[in-house]
Amino acid sequence: MWQIISNPRVVSIFMLVCSNCFMTYAWYGHLKNMSNRAWYVAAIVSWLIAFFEYMIQVPANRIGSTVYTLPQLKIIQEVVSLSVFIPFSMIVMNQPFKLNYLWACLCMLGAVYFIFRD
Repeated sequence: MWQIISNPRVVSIFMLVCSNCFMTYAWYGHLKNMSNRAWYVAAIVSWLIAFFEYMIQVPANRIGSTVYTLPQLKIIQEVVSLSVFIPFSMIVMNQPFKLNYLWACLCMLGAVYFIFRD
């Protein structure tokens, strides 16, 4: 079990998921929770949340760069972003599920295939 937890591939992806949760909330959470506030208040709060995102994302990318290429890291980030955003939009923002989400995921799988193939 420790080998899995200490594997840089797993650690970097887990950290990217965590950082993306902060990022998604920083980018979109204010639309629901701060809609009655001035935009600059929402921006400041979002920057404070994004600080924690960067504190996780930067080390995640450094760890990931030891085992992934830069394009691989980027596509992993995009897949993670979509994987976090869809549940966030449905659960937190009360958006309905759309079949377009499935098609977007399939397109991302194609991108993953092409980035990771030899």
